[in-house]
Amino acid sequence: MSAWLILPIVCLCSLWLTKQLRNYAMSHSLIDIPNLRSSHSVPTPRGGGVAIVLSFLLCLPILHFGGFISWEHTVSVVGAGGAVALLGFFDDHGHIAARWRLVGHFLSGCWVLYWNGSLPPLTLFGLNFDLGILAYIFALFYIVWLLNLYNFMDGIDGLASIEAITACLGAAFLYYISGFEYLIWSPLFLGSAVIGFLYWNFPPARIFMGDAGSGFLGVILATLSLQAFAASAKFLWVWLILLGVFIVDATFTLLRRILRGDKVYEAHRSHAYQFASRRFGSHKIVTLAIAVINIVWLLPIAYLVTVGVVDGVFALLVTYIPLILIAAKFNAGDLEHK
Repeated sequence: MSAWLILPIVCLCSLWLTKQLRNYAMSHSLIDIPNLRSSHSVPTPRGGGVAIVLSFLLCLPILHFGGFISWEHTVSVVGAGGAVALLGFFDDHGHIAARWRLVGHFLSGCWVLYWNGSLPPLTLFGLNFDLGILAYIFALFYIVWLLNLYNFMDGIDGLASIEAITACLGAAFLYYISGFEYLIWSPLFLGSAVIGFLYWNFPPARIFMGDAGSGFLGVILATLSLQAFAASAKFLWVWLILLGVFIVDATFTLLRRILRGDKVYEAHRSHAYQFASRRFGSHKIVTLAIAVINIVWLLPIAYLVTVGVVDGVFALLVTYIPLILIAAKFNAGDLEHK
């Protein structure tokens, strides 16, 4: 069976499952009630991200047995993604202490690295640096950070969905034009699953993603980026560029809060995108603006890295400096009352 024929099935499956999860959440009172730390003003069901998880993970064995993805990749994604999603699901339904969630995140990261295989030397300005065991330590913290920052950035309607769709489809396009066609399937199918969910999550959202969905997307995107890095060192920079908005906003905000002495896991509304949504009085404007940034600004630069026109580190600096300035302009990490 052609993988292209399965793509719309995954999208429709996610669309249908999200509707069922919305009905389930409403009947079991799994509702996010607005409070002083919320970015929404209407009680909204949560946990819809499970539709993404199920739609994507269930298609992976089919892709493997069809010869489209490797066994190692399948086991890596299903194991780490399933574990993180399950942890988030239980947290959505009750509460799991932050330290135990973090332990689960690090164990999931170790699982990814075990099945991912060897990591190539890091290329900086044309020079290769073999970091040895340090490469795996950095990669582990990268996985855990991307997982958590995706949770932090899932704060307004449609944003986490749009980021995943543009990053996945952008990466698949760049794989294809550079001769790495075998890498396109996982990001294509993940993007398809998120598109089905976005129908219900687009502003004004009728259901939220929840920790199960946001954490899952974070760990899977990290896994896909490391898989691509193992295939070609340039793809690490490509993924860091494609995810630039989330990485810069979350990291800039976290560093400012740490320097101020705030509790890292304390709920807040001080990300740049949250300040922007309040300034413009609209989730839709901010979500669509970030989609435009991803497509018009980040993707072309990632393309230049892919075809070897621009060095990856230089491109990353060119990409991140304006994003940092935007984050500063919108007071990322500042006290909310300001």
